[in-house]
Amino acid sequence: MAQPWLEKILALRVHQPDAVSAAAARRHRIDIASRGRLLIVAADHAARGALGSGRDPMAMGSRVDLIERLRAALANPGVHGVLGTADVLEDLLLLGALEGKLVFGSMNRGGLAGSTFELDDRFTGFTAAAIEDRDFDGGKMLLRIDPGDPATAGTLESCARAIDELAARKLIAMIEPFWSGRLGGRVRNDLSPDAMIRAIAVASGLGSTSAYSWLKVPVVDEMERVMEASTLPALLLGGESAEDPDTMFERWRKALALPTVRGLVVGRNLLYPADGDVVGAVETAVGLL
Repeated sequence: MAQPWLEKILALRVHQPDAVSAAAARRHRIDIASRGRLLIVAADHAARGALGSGRDPMAMGSRVDLIERLRAALANPGVHGVLGTADVLEDLLLLGALEGKLVFGSMNRGGLAGSTFELDDRFTGFTAAAIEDRDFDGGKMLLRIDPGDPATAGTLESCARAIDELAARKLIAMIEPFWSGRLGGRVRNDLSPDAMIRAIAVASGLGSTSAYSWLKVPVVDEMERVMEASTLPALLLGGESAEDPDTMFERWRKALALPTVRGLVVGRNLLYPADGDVVGAVETAVGLL
């Protein structure tokens, strides 16, 4: 069922496409340094063809439903910002949902989920120049490292270049590293402690400066040892939708106590919780900070 705001967005997109730039220009920003622990909502999965959440493979198939869930999450003052692709962020801009929020643009969405070229993760989303033009706070990049796939080399080079381009503009580079491989033809991330330490070590050394580099990492076993692999600020990612949210929240709580961990970047576990209560899931996450 169409929401009343949809007609507004469609009218602006058809008749006033410059309204996006105007909304970005007048948006009230906040300083990331003025915040303590951060809670960022992630909404860039769909652009990689990854629409599933929990047991529903098409959970994110409705953009109207996704925007409604994002608006509900961002309405909580304890949510500090959002990470997304241009289409999602521009809908939120036009709706005024990004006022006083941190905004991160998703940069490489070319490694479509399940494709033969998934690890050739090209930069098909935001550029550093576009992030600066929109007056956003930084860019996020996915870095999956497969020693057995030659496409990894190009992704490493592209990520290093993006880190430099963001740093030249004093914008945060949010790097999400994994040590990966193919199993049964599908890309799988190795979430063992040793694999994550190796991935973090490689990601931390990319680019000609790490001054503006942050990490986005999953919560795995032996997090104390894993997070000792780098001195870069890190945000915890939420991962796949959890069927046992209490255990998930407890794992987040423990990891948030580590010195380099600066907050959470969560998508499906907040936007599509098992019980359907977006507001309740967000309030629980806010309480952890």
